[in-house]
Amino acid sequence: MSMKAILGPLEQNDYTQSVLSCAHLLAKRFGGHIQGFAFFPMYEVYGFGDMTPLWVTEGRPSDELAGEARKVFDRFMRQEGTAGAAPEGKAVSFSWLTEADPGDIFVASHARVFDISVLGRPGYDPSGPRSSTLEAVLFESGRPCLIAPPTPPRELGDNIVIAWNRSTETAVATAHAMPLLHDAKRVTVLTVEGGSVPGPSGEQLANCLKLNDIEAQAITVSPGKKTSGEAILDYSASIGADLLIKGAYTQSRLRQMIFGGATSHILAKATLPVFMAR
Repeated sequence: MSMKAILGPLEQNDYTQSVLSCAHLLAKRFGGHIQGFAFFPMYEVYGFGDMTPLWVTEGRPSDELAGEARKVFDRFMRQEGTAGAAPEGKAVSFSWLTEADPGDIFVASHARVFDISVLGRPGYDPSGPRSSTLEAVLFESGRPCLIAPPTPPRELGDNIVIAWNRSTETAVATAHAMPLLHDAKRVTVLTVEGGSVPGPSGEQLANCLKLNDIEAQAITVSPGKKTSGEAILDYSASIGADLLIKGAYTQSRLRQMIFGGATSHILAKATLPVFMAR
């Protein structure tokens, strides 16, 4: 089992180095290939008296800006000792897509042929990564996403926590993450009391993982006065986890926007890489 085809849409923001680091750490595990391209967001704009949306980009996608993004990408990959050839053994290779359309629709569509996409963690900074891009990949690509934290990580995938809430979404994320789980040194199946839907217990998941030769330990914690999202991140930090596996949006996105939820909290606060799928 492996995860070799890795997509890295590149924006010029504070998360660029973390996105590249996460992509490279993932590729090193499997001798993977990273494809980068310059990503330019698009927005819907409505004119007065006309409800037909006009799609516009922020700034102007230019050859110059795309060229700057490629220089950043190439420089990082070469500094990490990669080569532009096909993977051999555990070697990492990379390439650059020059014909890339702007907007989330292209990212989600292109991601369908990759094992995983790496994106920056969305936040409140309008110049930073956008939740719309992440949601497009999660809902439209059929593939998982690795969400890079604000600070580039040093390790990824040795000490994994599965945020198990018994949901279909987390079951899908766990299935997508099997190559990483097989390669991990430690796997914890974490359940937060009161934060689950009806379904199999953490112990049942851990037992099934053991049938697949993955040694996993099931842990249940009480959140106390914390939310489920806070409890998940606090426990992950307490054991030095370097990757969190989480199903995306067990509750609807609208409900999470209004009332909050574990996914929303983790997307806003996580300081470790997060593997999400839906």
